[in-house]
Parts: sequence; C-alpha cells; structure tokens
Amino acid sequence: MERYREKVKDLPTARDELEQLKKIGKKIVFTNGCFDILHIGHARYLYAARKLGDYLIVALNSDKSVKSIKGPKRPIINEEERAEMLAALGCVDMVVMFDEDTPYEILKELVPDILVKGGDWKEEDIIGADIVKNAGGEVKRITFVEGSSTTEIINRIR
Repeated sequence: MERYREKVKDLPTARDELEQLKKIGKKIVFTNGCFDILHIGHARYLYAARKLGDYLIVALNSDKSVKSIKGPKRPIINEEERAEMLAALGCVDMVVMFDEDTPYEILKELVPDILVKGGDWKEEDIIGADIVKNAGGEVKRITFVEGSSTTEIINRIR
C-alpha cells in the first residue's frame, strides 16, 4: 500500500489521532466537500486551508452522499479514488469519509480548531460553525477561484 493511503482514516481512528494532536498543542483545520474532479480551485483552496493551522483534515462526501446532494449522475470519480487523490496531496494530512448530506455529525465528533469553507459560502450558512465556535474555534472563508468548479468542467466536456 502506498504511504499516502495511510492518511485515509475511519472516524474513530481520526478522532483518537486528533485528540493526541490537540494534546500537544497542534491547531486542527477542517474542511469538507465532494472533491469529485480534482482541479486547480481545489488545490489552491486546500493549500490555503492547510496554511491556517498545523494539520488539515478533509471530510469527504461518500458516493452515497454525493448522489444525494448532486444527483444520480454524480460522482464522476468513486469515493475510493477521490480519497486517494486527496491523500496524495502534501497539504492534506488526513481524509475521513462521511455518508450524510452534511458534515455536522463528523464535526461534532472531531471538533476542529478552525472550520474552513470556500468564499462562496455565507458564514451563517456554514454547517457546523456553531460547533466550532462554541468550542472556542474559528470559522474561515477562503476566496473562491472563479471559473474553476467540477460542474463547469463537466459542462465543458459535454
């Protein structure tokens, strides 16, 4: 198995590892998404998110979750390959998959120091912001890369 695949964790393992990192004072950054067709917007976003702390965890929507959110023709890339692609990025420290439509439950388990979403999200619409803020953490928005989205790529291919 490739070393980067070791970055893909189940939730109990992720929670245990993050608790240890918090104990030694590491600042945990969390983001989530479908990351269906990895593109430059994703790369810039994840790199910027990682710079906000010491450790970046990406919660990845499972295939079931993506279908529920995006429709029956998505995802284009299956969950195992999406997780592996994210894990191969140097700026990503951990990938955890979730089946729900939102990361609310996983955020309740992991309680990161910083929750990050794209600048296209209004802060009041960021799911889990309440969890992070109530624990003394911060919510950050990163500038959205215009013209760079999976939907736009799919439309160009069609």
